[in-house]
Amino acid sequence: MTRIALLDYGMGNLHSAAKALEYVGAKVDVTNDPKLIAQADKIVFPGVGAMRDCIQGMQEAGIDDVIRQAAFNKPVLAICVGMQALLERSEENGGSDALGIFKGLVKRFPDIEGLKVPHMGWNQVHQQDPSHPMWKDIPQEARFYFVHSFYVEPQDQSIVAATCNYGLEFCTAIHKDNLFATQFHPEKSHTAGLQLLKNFVEWDI
Repeated sequence: MTRIALLDYGMGNLHSAAKALEYVGAKVDVTNDPKLIAQADKIVFPGVGAMRDCIQGMQEAGIDDVIRQAAFNKPVLAICVGMQALLERSEENGGSDALGIFKGLVKRFPDIEGLKVPHMGWNQVHQQDPSHPMWKDIPQEARFYFVHSFYVEPQDQSIVAATCNYGLEFCTAIHKDNLFATQFHPEKSHTAGLQLLKNFVEWDI
């Protein structure tokens, strides 16, 4: 059974993510223990709330360096603010540094008439490479659940795994080697979300 470390640094919907991962066949350790994280087969890096608080929570838990080291050493799935934290900097709170694993910025949605911020609810996700193992058995225009006011703008467009439209076309998933990240919440996205989590559990890199 695949053993997954679900990172607990005080910023994430851990209960629903843990239950969803267990449902699709994983053994889940909700932890901030670097030893348990190192022993896990795979890592899920969730996040909700403000970037500054997330980074502070990681630093206080002592897992920011663990994430940087694991990012390309074992399969990692980052979710929502967890995905945003992979970039260099966010516009949130007047500007907040992130982990800097990928070059690029996290930007706030612009004011567009008729569109509410945060972007909340179901939206279609447009896969850039449907052959990627993480998209297995997921329809190319499947809908996923979003709750966010900021979106990522990676410098390297080759890492964009999917886009979504909400007043503008924005990156909603990124991939690089053994790392995959989503702006949407797969644990809240019913059938398509559970399939994506199942794909992560079964992802053989």
